Amino acid sequence: MYDYIVVGGSQAGLAMGYQLKKLGVRFLIVDSGDEIGSAWLNRWDSLTLFTPKQYNGLPGLAYQGPNEYPTKYDVAAYLSEYVSTFNLPIQLQTTVQALHKNNQNYVLDTPLGELQCKNVVVATGPFHTPSIPGFAANIDSNITQIHSSAYKSPQQLQAGDTLVVGGGDSGVQILSEIADTGRVCFSSGVNSLASLPQSFLGKTLWWWLKNLGVLSLSKHSYLGKQIAKRMQPVIGTNVKKLLARDNVKQVGRTVSAESNLITFSDTEVRSIKNIVWATGYKPDFSWLGNVKLDEQGYPENYRGVSAVQGLYFIGLPWMHTRGSATLGGVGKDSEYLHKYIANLTSATENVPVGNFA
Repeated sequence: MYDYIVVGGSQAGLAMGYQLKKLGVRFLIVDSGDEIGSAWLNRWDSLTLFTPKQYNGLPGLAYQGPNEYPTKYDVAAYLSEYVSTFNLPIQLQTTVQALHKNNQNYVLDTPLGELQCKNVVVATGPFHTPSIPGFAANIDSNITQIHSSAYKSPQQLQAGDTLVVGGGDSGVQILSEIADTGRVCFSSGVNSLASLPQSFLGKTLWWWLKNLGVLSLSKHSYLGKQIAKRMQPVIGTNVKKLLARDNVKQVGRTVSAESNLITFSDTEVRSIKNIVWATGYKPDFSWLGNVKLDEQGYPENYRGVSAVQGLYFIGLPWMHTRGSATLGGVGKDSEYLHKYIANLTSATENVPVGNFA
């Protein structure tokens, strides 16, 4: 019987494993991947973080990778080093299909059998089910369609015009890479004004954000609420310059499709041979049963503490600050949960949700 099982073995789960190790409890981290860092390794080949390496360390181990802006391979190597440095117990190739209670204990159903524990920390992150518009099913089968979660490189695409849908960092990085091949690229959903440089006045953007207090803004504060409501700007790519390239054509929002006719809010195009849907993900916590979800589909919690006794969360977007789901930001949330659990263990009665500081 484990005291804790952490579901998810990427940065959030490993940071929580570090904290549980300090508490001296019996715990296990389970992950569906076949190797440590698989969630990163499965992303596109040229992926590069836009945060400098000094802002990417987990608790207890500074990031010392070879590149100032880490690649996906650098991150995976760091996570593997983290596991070995702290001897964290992790069981790979273990997908949790359902969670339920048996008396006072939690039971996790997996293809390998049941696992039981007294407490569960859900660290599955924000990337669950790829979000693709329903009208994609109407598109001609001769047009290659791929979600950014399955995109690796331009070699997956056939010759011809390519549409990239999505205005976030993933969409912009993928658009830039495909445009480098010289083919005509259509960009849908990118706002040329919503971008920030990686450095300013000799300092990295993250130095400014940290020292101005932006990275520590709580989602419950007025400024935090305003920032959370706005679309996150693209960082490190000159979007205006990218969209000005001769082979990149900016179009409006993608609104419908029928056969080879793709309709945008401002035009129609019939020449497209490939579509990359960099349109994000939908959260899927159906395996948790009747846990109450918020309006975005994420489990309700206060800084990772749910209203359900013994059930915790970490690594969710804006769980407390903007960095809650990031490699360099998840450590703060894991430290809070460490203090909360330590206090709860030593207290004579449970601490009410939201009252621990």
